[in-house]
Amino acid sequence: MIHDLIDLGRYPIDCPGSRAYDQLIADLRRELDKDGCAVLPGFVHVDGLTQLLAEADAVAGQAHRSFNRTNAYFSQDNPELERNHPVRRFFDRSNAFVPADNFRKAGPLRRIYEFEGFLPFIRAALDEPEDRFFRYDDPLADVIINLVEDGQGFPWHFDTNNFTVTLAIQNGEEGGAFEYVPNLRSSEDENFASVASVLDGNRARVRTLELQPGDLQIFKGRYSLHRVAPVKGARRRYVGIFSFVEAQGMCGGVERTKQLYGRVLPHHHARAGLRKDELLD
Repeated sequence: MIHDLIDLGRYPIDCPGSRAYDQLIADLRRELDKDGCAVLPGFVHVDGLTQLLAEADAVAGQAHRSFNRTNAYFSQDNPELERNHPVRRFFDRSNAFVPADNFRKAGPLRRIYEFEGFLPFIRAALDEPEDRFFRYDDPLADVIINLVEDGQGFPWHFDTNNFTVTLAIQNGEEGGAFEYVPNLRSSEDENFASVASVLDGNRARVRTLELQPGDLQIFKGRYSLHRVAPVKGARRRYVGIFSFVEAQGMCGGVERTKQLYGRVLPHHHARAGLRKDELLD
């Protein structure tokens, strides 16, 4: 069981079909439909946090750090556009990720990720079909910790995937707030003018979340511009990331994996070049 980590009294993810479970799913879907973000405060209780923090501190030294400049779309520059176009505006970005193979199967972070009721719960909250929702088949990236240190954060961006599932483990001493603008673009309209306005400092539509350790966040970031404000102070910000994908067998590409985690495994080379239909086999 997972009761030593998750507050099952408040979040009965072990009781699908119960009235409390169905109500929880309905509440989460309503929040996600409204603005693409749902937060479960205190999803992990105090005793569970003690375990998670000890694990994070123990593996923090294994984090791989990388630095680059990126725009909000993770795309290349386009010289044909005007100089102040959002696609042409690049910002410093620093990453520090602890790869997945540092987390023991019996450890708290992986126990949550692999708990039999967790995937169905997240899938139900997102209202995703069973044949398009799977754990990430990547031995370096299925469950990781993002580590943010003094002066670091994430600049404004849109996610390339449909959703992210994260768990706050420790906040920095100051800063580190999650800021987002819901539904700023759509599949039909990039809304570049509004994106540029936010990049210029217009905060009229910006929402700020001060996530607390133990909070679980489900976020649809493909269409909502978002960032993590810079962290200040000596204490690191730890966030666990649980990865789910739309095709069984999906794995990170060789070059992207090497950039984020500093190395690749034979599994990545074996998966390289496979078509989507082959990943389902």
